[in-house]
Amino acid sequence: MLHRDLAVSYRSIFGTLQHILWAEWRWLGRWLMRALAGRDPLECRDLVALRARWTEIEREQLEFLQRLTAADLGRPISYDNPPGTRWTYELRHMLQHLVNHSTYHRGQVAAMLRQLDTAPPATDFLVYLDERAAATD
Repeated sequence: MLHRDLAVSYRSIFGTLQHILWAEWRWLGRWLMRALAGRDPLECRDLVALRARWTEIEREQLEFLQRLTAADLGRPISYDNPPGTRWTYELRHMLQHLVNHSTYHRGQVAAMLRQLDTAPPATDFLVYLDERAAATD
């Protein structure tokens, strides 16, 4: 089911999840201005490996975010995209872009699950926070 070709932009649920994580990994590397250690998410071949890599990247993202200051948010960051075009944006806008990007693709995953007659989990951020809080009680 995860690898079934559903004729969407990243072919399958798994491909879309790989893409979401790959983008999170690439943006974090740009913000840190260095290549990140660890496996490229596109090399993960199953859900167990992808989930493990996701946990690692989330930890690195959290460490990065905890060090940020208000001044850092206005800092311009330049990077070259895969075709080699140079772009420069303030960090705040890159953070907003990444959240928007991941949200868009989570919606695609939810739609693909419905196509496969499977009820998707809630994708609202506030629902996530409530479920996380309940799990720690």
